[in-house]
Amino acid sequence: MQKGGNYYEFFHNTRLVKPTILHFQLRNLVWATSKHDVYLMSNYSVMHWSSLSGNLSEVLNFSGHVAPTEKHAGSLLEGFMQTQISTLAVKDNFLVAGGFQGELTCKRLDKEGVSFCTRTTYDDNAITNAVEIYDSLGGGMHFMASNNDCGIREYDMERFQLLNHFRYPWPVNHTSISPDRRVVAVVGDHVDGLLMDSQNGKTIAKVVGHLDYSFASAWHPDGCIFATGNQDKTSRVWDIRNLSSPIAVLKNNLGATRSIRFSSDGQFMMVAEPADFVHIYSTKADYKKRQEIDFFGEISGVSASPDDESLYIGIWDRTYASLLQYNRRHTYGYLDSYF
Repeated sequence: MQKGGNYYEFFHNTRLVKPTILHFQLRNLVWATSKHDVYLMSNYSVMHWSSLSGNLSEVLNFSGHVAPTEKHAGSLLEGFMQTQISTLAVKDNFLVAGGFQGELTCKRLDKEGVSFCTRTTYDDNAITNAVEIYDSLGGGMHFMASNNDCGIREYDMERFQLLNHFRYPWPVNHTSISPDRRVVAVVGDHVDGLLMDSQNGKTIAKVVGHLDYSFASAWHPDGCIFATGNQDKTSRVWDIRNLSSPIAVLKNNLGATRSIRFSSDGQFMMVAEPADFVHIYSTKADYKKRQEIDFFGEISGVSASPDDESLYIGIWDRTYASLLQYNRRHTYGYLDSYF
C-alpha cells in the first residue's frame, strides 16, 4: 500500500459548525447535497451549513416536540418528544432522521414542517443504525432503515408507506443498495456480510473474511464492486462476479471502519476511522494508492458532494469541534482554459 496520493486538498475549516455524535459506533451524521450545502447533527438539531455564504441555520430541532404536519397512513400524529438522533440521511430534497428508540422522522427540505413520523418498533433494542435514501426501480424515492431489532424496512417517500420488512438473525448495522437497485449489501453484528435480493429479501450470497462486526458498506457506481467496513480495522473490497475472496483488504491505522463512500465517478473510495484519519483510495490504482487525511478529533461523518468536488468531514470534540472541507484537485493544463 502506497501513501502519498493527492486527490483532495484542504480548503476550509469552520468552527462555527459543531458536529456531534450520540453513539460511538454510528457515524453517518454528515451529508453534502451539493459542493457547498452540508447537513449535519449538532446536539439535538439538524443544521445546514452553506460554505458559499458562510451561513449556519437550523433545519429541525428534536429537543422539544416534533410532530408531522401532513397526514399519512401509519404516521404517528402525536409525534415525538426529545428524540435522540442516532443516524441521518439527506438526498436531494429529502431528509430522514433515525432515532434511538426506533423513531423515523421524514422531512422535505423544500417544505415547512415534518412530513412523517413513525416508530418502527417497540422492541427494547430499537436503535436506528443507518438510513439510505435512493431512487427506486419503479421511479420515486424510497428509503431503507437498518435497525438493531434485526430488521430492514423499506418505505416510499411519497406516501410514506412500509413496502418491505426483512428480518435477520442479528442486528443490522448498515445496508447499501446497488446502482441497478436489485441487490442490497447487508452488514451487522455478524462476521459475514450478505447480499440480498431487493425485491423479495432472499439472501443471494454471503461474503466471508471479516473477523468482527461490520458497520459500513458501499457500492461502486459500476454495480460490480462493493465494500464492507469492519471493527477488525479493515475495509474489504469485493467483486460480485467472484466473491470467494476480496479484491483488496485495506487496513486502518488505529480503529474500526465506521463509514465508506465511493465518489460518484467511481475513482475514489473514502474510508473513515472513528477518529483522526480519513483514507481516500484510488480505485484506478486497484486500491494500492491512497491519500491520508489526518487531524485530531472524533469523526461524526464524512461525505463527498454529488459532483465529487467537495469532501466534508465532521469533527466532534469538546473544544475544537469543526467541519473540514477539502476540494478535489484538478490538474488542468494551460489549454483547458480555452475549452
